[in-house]
Amino acid sequence: MCGRYALALRPSDLRRQLEASGMPVSEWPDDDGTRQSYNVAPGYYEPVYRADVPDTGAGSRPHDRDHAAQNEDDVPAGSSNEQGETPSSNPSQTAKEVRYKLQAMKWGLVPFWTKRNPDYGSLMKTINCRDDSLIENRGMWTTMKQKKRCIVVCQGFYEWLKKHGGKEKVPHFVKRKDGQLMCFAGLWDCVQYEGSNEKLYTYTIITTDSNDQLKFLHDRIPVILENGSEQIRTWLDPNRSTWSAELQSLLKPYKGELEIYPVSKEVGKVGNNSPAFIVPVASSENKQNIANFFANAKGADQKTKAKAPKPEPEPVEAENGQDSENAPKIEHQAGEDRKTIKEEDGTENNAPVPVPNTQKEETKGQKRKHTSDSEDGHVKEEAEPSPKARRVQTPTTKESSAKSGPTASTTRKTRSATSNETAQRAKKSTAKKGNEKGSQKITSFFDK
Repeated sequence: MCGRYALALRPSDLRRQLEASGMPVSEWPDDDGTRQSYNVAPGYYEPVYRADVPDTGAGSRPHDRDHAAQNEDDVPAGSSNEQGETPSSNPSQTAKEVRYKLQAMKWGLVPFWTKRNPDYGSLMKTINCRDDSLIENRGMWTTMKQKKRCIVVCQGFYEWLKKHGGKEKVPHFVKRKDGQLMCFAGLWDCVQYEGSNEKLYTYTIITTDSNDQLKFLHDRIPVILENGSEQIRTWLDPNRSTWSAELQSLLKPYKGELEIYPVSKEVGKVGNNSPAFIVPVASSENKQNIANFFANAKGADQKTKAKAPKPEPEPVEAENGQDSENAPKIEHQAGEDRKTIKEEDGTENNAPVPVPNTQKEETKGQKRKHTSDSEDGHVKEEAEPSPKARRVQTPTTKESSAKSGPTASTTRKTRSATSNETAQRAKKSTAKKGNEKGSQKITSFFDK
């Protein structure tokens, strides 16, 4: 069964592609006359390719509404139709004189003898036609298969794979591997309801047994004919007004290569339409896949960084005889435009330039500073500060206090916070009195 397909091309674009495949088009509908959709459903009006024959189809004479059920062989040949047109079947007519056209039709065939507009349920029963139902000349398809054959054009069709006993259905998109349009064998008809002056053109898609590529998906697929082939010309030939074994032999599984892959489940709802419906779920182009969303975001980030112009690094002076080209490059953070100090001694890496000190420097011109050491009393000489240090330092009172001599902390003894040194003083006094009389141990007294 084929219940959904994709055709998002305008009739004008569709005509160009068909003609490029060797299928001439002499007439086609306006671009606004059909619905361009990636999710074509039954009831939609879509372009159908057929031979330019009267509404009664190909053959020796048109059918009559009042005698539609009668055998058409009982009507004398050579009669004109209601519009005064001569029959289209002419032994002298050649294939070169056949004209083809694209016509907007409604999906879901309504037979010409129908008097009232059928409901949607009845319409769904005629969206497909089994190939084995056309073998015998009986049933509702008899007139259509003899005189009203057409080609349904699309970009691909959908089938649902049943999983877990039918509890889950995964949609798959099927298309030709070479990317060409698909041409389904179909039937068409024209009906005019009672009390209406308008004609309604409808069509159906013929299905056959599935091929080896699609057996896992469904047991039946549409009959696919090769674009611009002799098969299509035979199928649409208006000179063939009777069903034959040759026409029946055209209805067979497709032997070409197909591409099948799962797509978004949103295609299952009628009315949804999106180019993403024909994009594989696992494809990097599918934006609806959450994994692809983060992958695309990361890829876009990397592309942005790659496209961003890299600032040329300032030349770095070589240190210790090393070549500046081998020095590590400094990456510039985006949005940061402040000037930075050159890296001279490794103490200020990319620090903002300090504001210069406008106060008069008191230490300017000073060669030496003298400080006193409380331990040995020697005077130490301090090296002159670098110009950079003098530029950022401000005079303090430490220098003057250093010249004034030793402080209280250097001459004053410190006291323990946990002991008053009583035990130490007692030990010293015992050592002094060790030899004095009366200070000996009592054991020594009894030894005497």
